[in-house]
Amino acid sequence: MSGSASKLARRLGDHAEAVCREYLSNGHRSGNYWMVGDVRNTRGRSMHVRLKAVGDKAAGKWVDESSGEYGDLLDVIEQSCGLVDFREVADEARRFLSMPPPPPPPQPFGTQRQPAAARGSPEAARRLFAMTQPIAGTLAERYLAGRGILLSAHERALRFHPGCYYRDLVTGETQTHPALIAAVTNLNGQITGLQRTYLSPGLDPSGKIGKAQLADPRRSLGHLLGNGVWLGLEHGAPVPVMAAGEGFETMASLKVVMPALPVAAATSANHLAGLILPPGCCRLYIAADADAAGRHGIERLSQRAAEAGILALVLRPQLGDFNDDLRHLGQTHLTASLSGQLVPEDARRFLPPG
Repeated sequence: MSGSASKLARRLGDHAEAVCREYLSNGHRSGNYWMVGDVRNTRGRSMHVRLKAVGDKAAGKWVDESSGEYGDLLDVIEQSCGLVDFREVADEARRFLSMPPPPPPPQPFGTQRQPAAARGSPEAARRLFAMTQPIAGTLAERYLAGRGILLSAHERALRFHPGCYYRDLVTGETQTHPALIAAVTNLNGQITGLQRTYLSPGLDPSGKIGKAQLADPRRSLGHLLGNGVWLGLEHGAPVPVMAAGEGFETMASLKVVMPALPVAAATSANHLAGLILPPGCCRLYIAADADAAGRHGIERLSQRAAEAGILALVLRPQLGDFNDDLRHLGQTHLTASLSGQLVPEDARRFLPPG
């Protein structure tokens, strides 16, 4: 560990309990230790952080008895906040300690230091995505299943983060929550952003996993305009028929019924209007929601499609959106409803035989 890192770790150790309360908020104090599930701030007791020095054993050191991991409070900040670059970890530690930033080191003439990823940038999105895990067996899979969404394990856009960083924009309070992570990509498959759906770690009154009780449990970051959460897209291959809409769950619901159809969720009405369509597209189905906010996006995307010689057709749900249809009316009913809205050739190709 460098001298700078050792100094920061010692300073954090002097305030070990305050650090734990900030970054390991799902734990609790027990004697001279802070008990929590793991370094990513999940609930449990397998990880313990020493709060005060005992002999030559420094405060702030921790061990996870379940995984065998160990470290100091800099590692806690790194993992709980989803950071990758040490400069970002050090900056967050200095912010917590109210320390001024260090002066920049002198650079050799003609060289330029690689900057840390800017908050909310595509690079920050890619780093966060790299810290996630497949959704199989996680709260994210159970959340989707509770909404009737059962997708192929080959959908690489969907991941799970057990303790994703969340900051209240009003109070500035920092928390971590489990989150479904959906990658926003361009047509080449490069991640340009993310959409995070923060999840409750426990069951709701209906016995399902719901969204976390937050003011805004769904947040996006990165460059979203023109890009989308793509499901079933073979990057670089022609896409003669596809569907697009605002919400991820709306489009995932269509994907459940029509697994062979490539779909894109643009994350908002404004972003839907600017979605970049893949080469070779001949027919575009636009999924409508039963509200006024999405009409502009549908109209603008339809206009852009027509200018490109693409036939645009609007699919309309019977309830609020297609996830409502899937959950409350059932897959068979949704299939029948779509059958009358698709071009007959596409109905035969993409819908299950009736």
